Amino acid sequence: MFDSPDFDLAPYAGIDETQYVQRGYCSWSDAGWRSLLVQSFVHARQVEDLLLPGTSDLHLVLCTGGEAIMRVSSGGPPTRRRWRSGRLELMVPGQATVRSYATTSVLSTVQVHIRRADIEQAAHGLRQRGPDFEALSAGLGAGDPVVEHIVRSLPASRDAGDLYAESAAAFLAVHLLSRGRIPPAHGHEHAAVRNGISLMQDRLAEPLTLAEIAAEVHLSVYHFVRIFRDATSLTPYRYLTRLRIELAQRLLSETDLTIEEITRRCGFTAPSALSSAFLRQVGARPSAYRKATAG
Repeated sequence: MFDSPDFDLAPYAGIDETQYVQRGYCSWSDAGWRSLLVQSFVHARQVEDLLLPGTSDLHLVLCTGGEAIMRVSSGGPPTRRRWRSGRLELMVPGQATVRSYATTSVLSTVQVHIRRADIEQAAHGLRQRGPDFEALSAGLGAGDPVVEHIVRSLPASRDAGDLYAESAAAFLAVHLLSRGRIPPAHGHEHAAVRNGISLMQDRLAEPLTLAEIAAEVHLSVYHFVRIFRDATSLTPYRYLTRLRIELAQRLLSETDLTIEEITRRCGFTAPSALSSAFLRQVGARPSAYRKATAG
């Protein structure tokens, strides 16, 4: 696809992208940027067993439209993840993945590559030994309104110069490294927290019990609660509620769905339950939040 001394995109050179995507924007050719690579894509309706080799860059993917069930394997059994607008993924550098999916509507993404050198420089500035990319990936899968807003806005910034791109790359690198939602832990426990969050993210609209999450990650309820709280400073219930409220915020500000429809999509039993939880977390009722964010 691309060949540049600044980015490690050579592993994608052997992929015939025309089979899988149509590119609508590329910051290198459309904006002349060299400090940050931003691309927008419309994806094929169905893909089977697409091998994406790992790169050394930090690669962010934001779903901006459509919906799909994505099956991803990185050496072990495949995981199933629901992709819809707002879904963020950080592809772990150096880790190849095999992907399959089928869409029910047109799937579109904005994808951002940040140079590995910029990530390492940001980590040094934050006095971190090195980025824990698996932890960053797990935490980002739960959503981040700041990252989502920036990534969505980048294709519209084509008139800005490369200094803007360099500043955006630096901000994203520092923000991601500073999130710290899931600090390093023992391997199995780290994976359990990561998988638990992914399960929550995929089932926001469905009833989900603590016992179901613990069983999915092969731990007792007590053990899962303990390691989850150590990693995130929240109980699983509070973390799940936070994810549901973050989704409600996006739906209130970006769609015309009714409060009743948003209640169902966010997994609350009634509009009153959504309203109470929303007030506690955001400080306003859903109707007042929608009015305040109406553009």
